Amino acid sequence: MKKFLLLLAGVCFIPMSAFAHGPSPQKVVKEIVIKAEPAKVWSLVKDFAAIGKWHPDVVSVKTDTRPDAETGAELLHREVILKNGNGFLEKLREVNDANMKVDYKMLESKESTIPVSNYRTVMQVKAGATPQESILTITARFYNKANSMEAPPGLDNPTANKAINELYDAAMVSLKKFLEN
Repeated sequence: MKKFLLLLAGVCFIPMSAFAHGPSPQKVVKEIVIKAEPAKVWSLVKDFAAIGKWHPDVVSVKTDTRPDAETGAELLHREVILKNGNGFLEKLREVNDANMKVDYKMLESKESTIPVSNYRTVMQVKAGATPQESILTITARFYNKANSMEAPPGLDNPTANKAINELYDAAMVSLKKFLEN
């Protein structure tokens, strides 16, 4: 009888565990062709402090090296201030010259700046169709600001996706214009 009750209890709780999960991860991928050599594009993309040169919403960037909370290694951090006075702090996770790929993560954001949590970006440069062309891909992975499946409006997935798409659209156009001039 004990075995039957244990089996019955297990069968009853298995379906319930399928509903107990966190928020769904979000992903935005943007790609653009830039009429500039890959080495030129990569030189700008990998410069963690250079975002202030080409992003239209950035008014200042301060960089410093800090110990990483996860690994203890000294990593480059940047504090970015936007035209609207808001800003965010990011850490550089990796610069891979062989693959022309840079990986960074947002650590802090003023609430109204970018309505996301656990935000990470990977930018990668690849050769284009001609030696004078590059393909830049920017990929973001994140959760909504509430970090919840049932986030209230303004902190939900559509709001988070809209904000990242707008941020990336502005970045891509501006970066392309900066490099092609």
